[in-house]
Amino acid sequence: MPKIKTKPSTDRAGLIYRTLRHAIIEQALEPGAKLPEDAIGERFGASRTIVRNALGQLAAEGLVELRRNRGAAVATPSWEEARDTFDVRLGLERLVMSRLAGNLTGEQIKTLEKHVDQEEHARGNNEPLSIRLATEFHILLAQMTGSPVLERYVSEVSSRCGLILALYSRPHSSECAVNEHRSVIAALAAGDAKRASAVMADHLEAVANRALIVSRPPKNRDLKDILASYSDEATAAPAKRKRR
Repeated sequence: MPKIKTKPSTDRAGLIYRTLRHAIIEQALEPGAKLPEDAIGERFGASRTIVRNALGQLAAEGLVELRRNRGAAVATPSWEEARDTFDVRLGLERLVMSRLAGNLTGEQIKTLEKHVDQEEHARGNNEPLSIRLATEFHILLAQMTGSPVLERYVSEVSSRCGLILALYSRPHSSECAVNEHRSVIAALAAGDAKRASAVMADHLEAVANRALIVSRPPKNRDLKDILASYSDEATAAPAKRKRR
C-alpha cells in the first residue's frame, strides 16, 4: 500500500488529524477502536511524535481517549454522559438560533439549502456521508454566526453526539433529519427566533430519542484500510479551502 508523500511535520499532523476525525464522524472508526501510533505512522510516513500530536488534538475534542500504557482509542462515551452532552448541545444551538434568526443573508440561506439537498441525495445511497453531512449542517450554522467560540464548541459537541449515536442509536433516520433541517432553515429565514429555537429543540430531542442502550457489534475492519479510503479526501480539503 503506497504511503502519503512526505510533508512538513505540521502538514502531516494536520492530515492525520483530518483523516481520523473524518473517519470517526462517519463512524468508519467506531467507539473503542484502537489507534496504534505505529500503524498510523506507517500509513502516513510520519513519526510517532507527529501521530501523537494529531491524537492529542482529537483527544482535546473528546473524540479520542489517550489511555496510559494502553495506547489511544476512539472515545467511548458512557450512557451517563449522553444526556448531559445533548443538553449542552441544545443550549449551544439555541444560542446559534438566536444569533442567526432574521440575520441570514440570501446567499447564506442558499448555502444551507444546498447543503440539505446534498443530505437528501445521500439518503439511502451513502449512509456514512449522510451521517457526516447531518453533523456538518449544525457546524455550518455555527460558522454563520461569525463566532469562532460557537463554531468550536458546536463542532466538538456535535461530533461527541455522533459517537454516542454510533454506540446506542437506532438505525440512522436520514429522512427525518432532512425534513427537520429544512424546518430549521425556514424558521431562521422567517426571522422567528422563538420558532427557530423550538424547531431546533424538537430536532435535537428527536435525535436523542433515537439513542438506545444497545451496543452494536464491532465491524473489525483493518485500520490501514479505513485510513486509505479517507486520506485522499483529507489531503484535498486544505486545497479546496485555499481556492475559496
